[in-house]
Amino acid sequence: MQRAPYFFGYGSLVNTATHDFPDPQPARLTGWRRAWRHTDLRPVAFLTAIPDPGCTIDGMIAHVPDDDWQALDAREWAYDRLPVTEQVSHGLKSLADIAVYAVPEGRHTRPSEAYPVLMSYLDVVVQGYLRVFGESGAERFFDTTDGWGSPILNDRAEPRYPRHQQLSSEERDFVDAQLARRSVTVIKPG
Repeated sequence: MQRAPYFFGYGSLVNTATHDFPDPQPARLTGWRRAWRHTDLRPVAFLTAIPDPGCTIDGMIAHVPDDDWQALDAREWAYDRLPVTEQVSHGLKSLADIAVYAVPEGRHTRPSEAYPVLMSYLDVVVQGYLRVFGESGAERFFDTTDGWGSPILNDRAEPRYPRHQQLSSEERDFVDAQLARRSVTVIKPG
């Protein structure tokens, strides 16, 4: 029996308002964690998955129709697509080949004020976790992500992230409280 192609999303792909891939559903990836990183391929920092044998992260899987990875590869162009089928637990009734996107080791560094994390990107990610996994799942997102010492550029007034979403006041307050709890440096656009 042929396996259906799926991806495992752990950042903005958790927020189904940012894509229209079919059959999205919660899943868990073992042996990986998230980290805020900058790559010379992009002007700002993004999340990447990094190997961590002691960690399991929540995320979403979704089907890639007709094994057509072109659109998703274009969206995730700074990342490598890696097979993780055996590391993903999910509720699918059929067999699936599952891939995750990760920036190659040696191609990323820690974010800086010159290459910050965009608040509009973080908001999209956390909104997805809140809507799929609730507050406890969104807190797990923060707990299983490295790099909270990175500066975050508050671009909410003029979002720079191309797939930004409008957050409710409750969602925004949740993000702000989690950042304050971790003493994250939030910088203003300059």
